[in-house]
Amino acid sequence: MQVDYLIVGQGLAGTVLCEHLLQMGKKVVVVDDLTLSNSSKVAGGLYNPITGRKMVKTWNCDNLFSYLIPFYQKLEQKLGVRFLIEKPIYRPFASTEELNEWMGKSAEENYAPYIKEIKDRSAYGDHVNDDFGGILLNKSGYVDTAMLINAYQSYLLAEGFYRNEVFSYDHLELLNKGVKYKDISADRVIFCDGRLAQNNPYFQWLPMRPVKGELLFVKTHTSIELIYNRGVFVIPLSDGICKVGATYDHENVDENITSKAQNELTRRLKQLANFDFEVIDQKAGVRPATKDRKPFVGTHPAHKELVVFNGLGAKGVSLAPFYANQLANHLETGDHLDSEVNIERFFSLI
Repeated sequence: MQVDYLIVGQGLAGTVLCEHLLQMGKKVVVVDDLTLSNSSKVAGGLYNPITGRKMVKTWNCDNLFSYLIPFYQKLEQKLGVRFLIEKPIYRPFASTEELNEWMGKSAEENYAPYIKEIKDRSAYGDHVNDDFGGILLNKSGYVDTAMLINAYQSYLLAEGFYRNEVFSYDHLELLNKGVKYKDISADRVIFCDGRLAQNNPYFQWLPMRPVKGELLFVKTHTSIELIYNRGVFVIPLSDGICKVGATYDHENVDENITSKAQNELTRRLKQLANFDFEVIDQKAGVRPATKDRKPFVGTHPAHKELVVFNGLGAKGVSLAPFYANQLANHLETGDHLDSEVNIERFFSLI
């Protein structure tokens, strides 16, 4: 079989990149193992333009957020499933000073597109502790990553674009032009293999810093319509079930749920919430994060037929569409890659 691209891994990165290449008329085959765990499937899936303790615009926000919503909407239409949930995020203020700061920022051209409303007094006190008011964000929501990945996997299987197997480096041959993998000949192979990149003999020099994250699923009798985010995020799903997260563990990088994480998330949720809740489930996954918190995008310095698209971390839902598009255009037309994500920044480590 002759293809343009062989993609290794069908998490969020592999899914989104594959779609961009197919839209460009390229022939693609994805190799992944259906039995392997996938951190993308247990991710919070939140896309949030203003983040962090200091509440600043997320890195490269304007580029990312102008692209991601139209991309996901178009993919929903193609797959015939709904996985993009556009929903305001409400973040309570911790003090009058924080309220005053955001009253000023809301008038700034830099922030205005992402601010739906500033509440100068309690607006959702029945649900959360917001004595000082809060900020209601625009261009926010979440992606049901498990639904997206499973639906796209079904599409790839139906089209004959999917190989259900563990990728074997022993079967990858680098040729004078292109690569050969078993019966597949490809111009390039793109590794979207998440945390497994640490075992990749061609890219293991990249400074991956995997981070374990745990989530809770809680049941409440309160009807919640917004996403709440302070200390923890609370994402309403359906039938009174909410997703609550997340933890960040750099030391115990496994996929086992822990009572420590449950206790920590429960404690933080109680500080935020005024609604009743019961923990009904818990999930854990390992995010493919990086040393500098920026993705790994680009081609191997010695083998131009080897490409990496990885390290999307906790903000993969926001990062994947824009940088998949940039990488696809880079490979096909030679367009530049942003220096912040180009793996050239780590060539000195080889």
